[in-house]
Amino acid sequence: MSITTPALPASAPATVQGAAVPSPPAPRRIASRPPGRDGRVTGQPAFVLHSYPHKETSLIIDVLTRDFGRIALVAKGAKRPHSQLRGVLQTFQPLQAGWTGKSELRILTGAEWVGGMLPLEKTALLCGFYLNELLVKLLARDDPHPVLFDHYVATLNQLAHNEPAPIVLRKFERALLKETGVAADLVRCTGTRQPVQAGQIYVVDPERGPRPAQAGDAWPRITGKTLLDMECEDYTDAATQAQSKTLMRFLLAHQLGGATLNTRQMLIDLMQL
Repeated sequence: MSITTPALPASAPATVQGAAVPSPPAPRRIASRPPGRDGRVTGQPAFVLHSYPHKETSLIIDVLTRDFGRIALVAKGAKRPHSQLRGVLQTFQPLQAGWTGKSELRILTGAEWVGGMLPLEKTALLCGFYLNELLVKLLARDDPHPVLFDHYVATLNQLAHNEPAPIVLRKFERALLKETGVAADLVRCTGTRQPVQAGQIYVVDPERGPRPAQAGDAWPRITGKTLLDMECEDYTDAATQAQSKTLMRFLLAHQLGGATLNTRQMLIDLMQL
C-alpha cells in the first residue's frame, strides 16, 4: 500500500510551545459511547493513517482509533470540492470521529478536528509517514491498543518539537512490537532466563529473544549493554543508537515477512535513520 502525502492545513493553530517537550496536551474529549446495535460510534479519538480514492467522490480512510484499533471507513463525498471533510481528514491531526456499521468497511458519519498538536514539517513529516506505514502493515484491523495509541500521540508530539528522530523512532518501534505482543524480553536470555550481561555479545531470536552469540550466527550481534539500554529507553550512548537501529531493522523485517517499507528507504537516503 502506498503512502500519500496530503497537504497539511496552513492555518493549524500551534498550542504547544516551549523548547522542552511536555506530555502532549489532551485534546478536547467527547464521550465515546459503546457501539449500538447498528455499530454506531461517536466521539472516538482518531488519526488518519492513509487514504485512497473510492468511486468518484469518496475516500476510504485507514484510521487509528484509541478504543477500536485500526479500522477502515468510507468517507462519502469527501472528494467533492465543497465537502467539509476535505480539510479535516488530514494525517497527524487529532480527530473526534464517528461511524456506523459492523462490517470490515464502516461508514464515516462525522469527523471533527480538535487541535492541540503542532503540525509535522520537513524530516519530521517523513518520519510521521514512516510511523503510519508501520501501523498499516503491522497492526491488525479491529485490534484495540489504547497504550499504543498514546505512544503514537506522544511520538508525533516529540517529532513536532524536533526531538532527535532516530531515538524517537527507536522508542516507537519497540513500543509497537511490545504492544502487539511480538517483542521478546530483552533483559533475559531465552531458554536459560539468565539476566543479560552488559559486557557480553548476543543475538536476538525474533521469536524468542536474546541468547549469547555463537560463531556461525548470521543475525546482528548486539552488546548486552545495548539491550539493557533499549529496555530502559536510554539512547544516550552512540553505540546503543547504532546497534539498536540495526536490531530494530532486523526485527521489523522479520515481522513484515519480506514486505518493503517505502518510507524507510526514503529516510535512509535522507538521514540514515
